[in-house]
Amino acid sequence: MTAVQLRKVAADEGETRLDRWLKRHVPALTQGALQKMLRTGQIRVDGKRADANTRLLPGQEVRIPPVTPNPAAALPRAPKPVDAKEAEALARRVVHKDPQVLVLDKPQGLPVQGGPGIARHLDGMLDALQFEAEERPRLVHRLDKDTSGVLVLARTAAAAAKLAAAFRGRDVEKTYWAVVVGEPTPPAGRIDLPLVRQGGPRGERTAAAEPGDREAAKAITDFRTLDAVRRRAAWLELKPLTGRTHQLRVHCAEALGCPILGDGKYGGQAAHLPDLPGLLHLHARALRFPHPAGGWLEVAAPLPPHMKESFGYLGFESQRTPKPKRVT
Repeated sequence: MTAVQLRKVAADEGETRLDRWLKRHVPALTQGALQKMLRTGQIRVDGKRADANTRLLPGQEVRIPPVTPNPAAALPRAPKPVDAKEAEALARRVVHKDPQVLVLDKPQGLPVQGGPGIARHLDGMLDALQFEAEERPRLVHRLDKDTSGVLVLARTAAAAAKLAAAFRGRDVEKTYWAVVVGEPTPPAGRIDLPLVRQGGPRGERTAAAEPGDREAAKAITDFRTLDAVRRRAAWLELKPLTGRTHQLRVHCAEALGCPILGDGKYGGQAAHLPDLPGLLHLHARALRFPHPAGGWLEVAAPLPPHMKESFGYLGFESQRTPKPKRVT
């Protein structure tokens, strides 16, 4: 049995769920023991009780009580090597590389991190993106499994700390493209709709908060309609000013009344259109952020195949993807 531990959340672990963080750091901790320790308040974050779905912030301190070793978990596991073809395909998706920063065009359908039932994820494939660097690249922010587009990795611990701080603050300008069902009225504006996380039989989801809800988190998104087809569908530019889980999906469905195409989780059957792919049509198009070495980096990612198909069908004319640019 181990003693009580106090561990700091690393710079590249921000926004990680507490239960997933614990599974990574304390592999001997069983699911049953984890739930009991959370329920009884033995596991704490910065001295306070926390839930399994609490999103951690870099620098927070997690109290881990004594853990009885799980013999099965204690067996050493050799890291699973990345398949050569998969590694090559991932390397081709790099849109920018320098000594401090790596920018990837994440494919739709690839989870960023592991979890229950998730064997294949980007975090487990990062060895394929180390290239000539001395350190394994680190995640500094996240995208949903079904969201494609620009994802930033740090190539050193120092770069990870600076990038994580930038993403926590207001220094990063994020631009998403989405195809929604319907056409927003007015065509542009700002959505200010607080959100809450809810549990349920089908897992966690985000919802619009009720007035006065103490658990509500501020969530703001600027939107602009770039094109539309006879009120059937619209191409939106979305700029989140806050970074809540599933913020854009809920804001489109609840605030605009126009669910993102393919988003059955938040739009139900109304999120699907005949003759168009059923995948989520949400793409992290571009990022502008402070580079760890100074100045700014602007990067963009091309549309994924299913959104290209829908753009062609609907007659939307997307702009050419600009090359990465350093601005001093």
